[in-house]
Amino acid sequence: MSDRAVLHVKGRVLAGPEDVRDELWVVGGRVSYDRPAGVRDVRTVEGWALPGLVDAHCHVGLGAQGPVDADTAEKQALADRETGTLLIRDAGSPSDTRWVDDRDDLPKIIRAGRHIARTRRYMRGYAHEIEPDELVAYVAQEARRGDGWVKLVGDWIDRDLGDLSACWPREAVRAAIAEAHRLGARVTAHCFAESSLGDLVESGIDCIEHATGLTEDLIPLFASRGVAIVPTLVNIATFPQLAAGGETRYPRWSAHMRRLHERRYDTVRGAYDAGIPVYVGTDAGGSLAHGLVAAEVAELVTAGIPPIQALSATSWGARAWLGRPGLEEGAPADLVVYESDPRADVRVLAAPRRVVLNGQVVE
Repeated sequence: MSDRAVLHVKGRVLAGPEDVRDELWVVGGRVSYDRPAGVRDVRTVEGWALPGLVDAHCHVGLGAQGPVDADTAEKQALADRETGTLLIRDAGSPSDTRWVDDRDDLPKIIRAGRHIARTRRYMRGYAHEIEPDELVAYVAQEARRGDGWVKLVGDWIDRDLGDLSACWPREAVRAAIAEAHRLGARVTAHCFAESSLGDLVESGIDCIEHATGLTEDLIPLFASRGVAIVPTLVNIATFPQLAAGGETRYPRWSAHMRRLHERRYDTVRGAYDAGIPVYVGTDAGGSLAHGLVAAEVAELVTAGIPPIQALSATSWGARAWLGRPGLEEGAPADLVVYESDPRADVRVLAAPRRVVLNGQVVE
């Protein structure tokens, strides 16, 4: 489709959970609900349209051993695009992916800079590994490098303890989060364990990744502070395999990981029922494949979140949370078209009929 061509999307346009329209037009790469006058070159796409999907925990430019080259990062981004993910919150990457911003054919990325971890308390090659007295300075650095987010590693295995434990003293995270907020950035943290959550939330953190350690006594604290969670259930599914690999050396840690896995659906449903915002993230990158957003939405439904809310967690609600438009008048035309109503069966997300990015149909 040429730059001057107009795209006509007709059928059902899901501009919001209850805002269903019969058609939209894409003119100059942007959404319009007014039929343009005097246009002859029109391409029509029919089906059920959603705003481009959001993966709020994704790592473009990250591989199993750390940063990857640009060709590999491009393949990662394309894999996400093919499944309808057109907006990514890159929750920590050691790679410079700013070149993606110059590509109209790749998903838009909101970066959180590089992970910030405690020395020898995270996967090698992924993070800045520092001590607590350096945390404020590194958070300030990544706040300036990112796109309004900073990513901490809140807990990890302590090899001396043989189990998960919090990485940072309360005073350090409180000062670091305050500095990020002063610079206009939100803060999120990788957290598997229970022990790291209270200090982070009481220190003003904005989001928790994975949140497998969220217990009944912590849920009211999250809800009262409005702290969001991104459960990454497709990643949590790997916990039994991880636990088996560490059984001999770290049996306490292995048992803990199995317990967190066993209660994962109850944890997510308990959070949702309490009013904690829940968003879709796959944790793609590292050892997990890209393009798993549909599987993660299905996992949220399995956990007991109503399908319409699971859809919102990867579309309308997620875009609003990240400060990016959906299918509003004049917004960039980033949308996905399906054969049938995804509100009736979220499994249709796995097979987009058409993907439209920056007003262009992806062929």
